[in-house]
Amino acid sequence: MPRPTARVLTLLELLQSGGTRTVAELAGRLGVEGRTVRRYVDQLIDLDVPVESVRGRYGGYRLAPGYRLPPLMLTDDEALAVLLGLVAGRRTGLTPAQRTANETASAKIRRVLPRNIARRLDTLLESLAFTEQPGASDAPDSGVLLAIADAVRHRRPVSIRYTDRDGRRSERTLHAYGIVAHAGRWYVTGKDAGIGEDRTFRLDRIADARALPGTFEAPVGPGPAQRVLSAFATAEYRHEVTLRIHGTVEQVRAHLPAGIASLEEHEPTAGQDRAAERWLRVELRAERLDWLPPVLASLDRPFVIERPDELRDLVTALADRLASRARRASPRKPLP
Repeated sequence: MPRPTARVLTLLELLQSGGTRTVAELAGRLGVEGRTVRRYVDQLIDLDVPVESVRGRYGGYRLAPGYRLPPLMLTDDEALAVLLGLVAGRRTGLTPAQRTANETASAKIRRVLPRNIARRLDTLLESLAFTEQPGASDAPDSGVLLAIADAVRHRRPVSIRYTDRDGRRSERTLHAYGIVAHAGRWYVTGKDAGIGEDRTFRLDRIADARALPGTFEAPVGPGPAQRVLSAFATAEYRHEVTLRIHGTVEQVRAHLPAGIASLEEHEPTAGQDRAAERWLRVELRAERLDWLPPVLASLDRPFVIERPDELRDLVTALADRLASRARRASPRKPLP
């Protein structure tokens, strides 16, 4: 039979899985009587684990928020999931904490893993590859991230100190709609109360966030993620590009996602399938145009360039180079 200490730790693990557990349920899982469950709960309370007693027909026990983190019990699968999340977060730049905190948290979990699980984890990490280099951007300050998240939830204005990409510093009052993770960075989107317009801010460029009195109404329309993508697609760049592409929305979006281009969908005519191919208007802004001709070629769909003329010239030049290379005869002898 398991020792009482082992049963107490098992009880803690059950309570940490969330929700309220009845005495009968806990007794059945532990293989003891109800009064023994109550004695184990008292032992957890003596260890400063915040266990609450819930009265009523569906009452029982649950963990309450405490002043400090209680001993954390994880199954092997849960520990593996946490470690993979820490590794992926560090590699993609989306870990909302300092690198040192990420590494020390990983080390603490790895230290208590059973050897067979640790070996399996090492095997997995050795065979795991990422398509992008580890995130080089600064992670947002945890205090800033949590303060803005609280402002989003309670719809409270928040004062931020922000440094833009040109190094200019300013203090703004923001009505934050939501926090969005995109392409290895964290963003907050909301209304800049000073100018009365929607704006998107990088969280790692916010030095301080402080809640202000009052509330604001939640906006209608697109959600925070769509607002951030739309902001990227309509940002001011050197070139404004307008295209018409014949195809489905899915075909176009596979090469020109929402974070790059805005897509105007025309209502299909009567009897026409909404998913059928048709002419779609695409608009985007870009600092350079040299990346667009290969993208349009990879689309393999009919397209018309409305503007700028420079893009039309680049596409023609790419087509001429491809045609010239395709007409070349292969060498008679293989190269050494």
